[in-house]
Amino acid sequence: MSRFQVRKVAVLGAGVMGAQIAAHLVNLKVPVILFDLPAKEGAKNGIVTKAIEGLKKLKPAPLGVAEDAALIQAANYEEHLALLGECDLIIEAIAERMDWKLDLYKKIAPFVAGHAIVASNTSGLSITKLAEALPEEIKPRFCGIHFFNPPRYMYLVELINTPTTLPAVIDQLESFVTSGLGKGVVRANDTPNFVANRVGIAGMMATMIEAEKFGLSVDLVDDLTGKKLGRASSGTFRTADVVGLDTMAHVVKTMQENLKDDPFYSTYATPAVLAGLIEKGALGQKTGAGFYKKVGKDIMRLDGATGEYVAGGKKADEIVARMLKKPAADRIKLLRESTNPQAQFLWAILRDSFHYCAVHLDTVADTAREIDFAMRWGFGSSQGPFELWQQAGWKQVAEWVAEDIAAGKTLSSAALPAWVFTGPVADNGGVHSAAGSWSAAESKFKPRTELTVYQRQAFPEALFGEGSVDALKAGTELFKNEELRVWTLDNEVVIASITAKLHLISPTVTEGLLKAVEIAEAGYKGLVIWSPDDVFSAGANLEALMPVFMKSGAKGIAPEEKKLQDAMLRIRYASVPVVAAMRGLALGGGCELAVHCARRVAHMESYVGLVEVGVGLIPGAGGLTYIARRAAEMAAAGNANADIFAFLKDGFTTAATAKVATSALEARKNGFLLDSDVIVPNKDELLHVATAQVKAMAESGYRAPLRALFPVAGRSGIATIKGQLANMRDGGFISAHDFYLASLIADVVCGGAVEAGSLVSEEYLMSLERKHFCGLLEHPKTQERIMGMLQTGKPVRN
Repeated sequence: MSRFQVRKVAVLGAGVMGAQIAAHLVNLKVPVILFDLPAKEGAKNGIVTKAIEGLKKLKPAPLGVAEDAALIQAANYEEHLALLGECDLIIEAIAERMDWKLDLYKKIAPFVAGHAIVASNTSGLSITKLAEALPEEIKPRFCGIHFFNPPRYMYLVELINTPTTLPAVIDQLESFVTSGLGKGVVRANDTPNFVANRVGIAGMMATMIEAEKFGLSVDLVDDLTGKKLGRASSGTFRTADVVGLDTMAHVVKTMQENLKDDPFYSTYATPAVLAGLIEKGALGQKTGAGFYKKVGKDIMRLDGATGEYVAGGKKADEIVARMLKKPAADRIKLLRESTNPQAQFLWAILRDSFHYCAVHLDTVADTAREIDFAMRWGFGSSQGPFELWQQAGWKQVAEWVAEDIAAGKTLSSAALPAWVFTGPVADNGGVHSAAGSWSAAESKFKPRTELTVYQRQAFPEALFGEGSVDALKAGTELFKNEELRVWTLDNEVVIASITAKLHLISPTVTEGLLKAVEIAEAGYKGLVIWSPDDVFSAGANLEALMPVFMKSGAKGIAPEEKKLQDAMLRIRYASVPVVAAMRGLALGGGCELAVHCARRVAHMESYVGLVEVGVGLIPGAGGLTYIARRAAEMAAAGNANADIFAFLKDGFTTAATAKVATSALEARKNGFLLDSDVIVPNKDELLHVATAQVKAMAESGYRAPLRALFPVAGRSGIATIKGQLANMRDGGFISAHDFYLASLIADVVCGGAVEAGSLVSEEYLMSLERKHFCGLLEHPKTQERIMGMLQTGKPVRN
């Protein structure tokens, strides 16, 4: 199948979802036209223009960098429908009104290109009914697409076909959404609320029912159903507030109107407390009050009995919290057998989840895989319901659920399906197997899709029971120590994976990285530094150096610091390309490691910065040297007579304020990524792209940069910076210690007490870094910051 080319996308509807979908598209450099109604007053594009401006102010930020809002082309239905002919994909994202959507389809139909895919972004309306309003020639290219809010950050996208949708169209759209937009796709059946909202909202309704039954307050329920249970930290009621109580009620209404034959229908009744809040206009976070209300600095919770807001903060009983830390089988058994009301509540909601998913699997989803991934990616669960059931012991849990059904304890009297107890699932001990996941509708295990796009994912997210290979046990191992593994998948490219907690860089990690470079140079095309989770490296491991410091003070740290600096230069000047495959946190030493690589391949959600001032230190592994060198390189590229200081200011400020880029796009703007670096939308394609970059560089005759001297801003640059810092200190904007730290940073990035334009080496600047870094270790204010961070995990301002 030829690749589906998406050269331009139209998004219809500039509301909350439409505007943020457009923002995510421009983040990934997909040209987009955002449409809405013509404004009744002023410029016809006024509604869209206002929405685009609003994107710059939203939190969390829908745009990687706010300036990219200008890349969204504004349009209206009265003047610009002909522009639809330029678009390969049209995403309709107007309000959840069937009549409005159908009316819009009639307007756009004559202008849709003959090859374009048309998709409706809806959280639960029938895609088949929507298709009926389209001309016959568009129906084969029409489907549903459901982005979760906020579209930039939520990994889940559901795709829904109709009886007339061509299979190739869904395949093409899945490939684009996966690789081009970086999402995890779940194919859903065209049933009310599809997969994630059907199962997730049913689970929230069940939780509310069980909470009332057991007399538990909203804050206690959220503590029990948050991280302790392996779910989103916001729990149940706070999640409802974030989503919007009116939005939740809308989803519930869809279930009430369309699922009257559902054996769980009685659980879809709108709880009185929810109806009461909506009636009062308390719709959750967006109105300032819902199940919770912020009063000053305090978070108050709703008392369901009185309707008043009272002090919150209730936590799970310690005995229950301990149960939740046990392995799955022990955990479920303890909860079920406990007499503690909190434990009984937790067993009840887990049982309700298992029961609901088993009864509805044959209609809601193609396989159990879709349900588990939908709950992971759409509702923040660490495991889907079927995974947990399987891990806890399929047969035993099934018997317990059946016992509760017989005893009338469950929310529905519907029996568990026969496939739960007999046949392939029972024999396998669950719905996930190496052969695939169980399809209740087809009574067989079905493997994952074989779309070409998934060949780019060496280690896709795995489900319990699939028998997937752990990335850190895969391939051929070439070297390993306690905190780093060196291995290869293809005998062409070496991979170095840091295994230490948060991938902190210790002397052991440094030793491993040097060994990885040595191995790569001995007979491979290059080296990729990659680990299979959401952290590249959170920085240097200060605790690992504590025994050395306690024994020998700063003098003992200096040799270790030099080893780390030398390792950075060894990576920079390796004879084969070293590529940093970055994802998630790349802070402090992690950032310094990345910038010394020959190239960076970064996931869109990479958070990069030099954060050492937060612990009273300055970057000490070449980060400031990098800033000085890049300033000189940029000045030389622009004009041989350019003022280096003009290029230095931003780098200095970024380090002195510990500014962290909140996207790969912002990291590029801040100078931690270069124009030649690659930004990858999908986290699971990072290793594939990084490996391809190494091979391409090697095939192109890669040569390491030549060691060269470069000019610095010198003492005049230092004086200019310190003058500005003095004003900030005297104005009370920074503390005396902040002033001192920033002055030391200025000393390094400007090259110390030399004349402006003096030529220096990286080793010279690193020696300044090392001197100041080690000196700060013995400063009382820095020691306060370090101890505060180690004890609380939060920066101390002193």
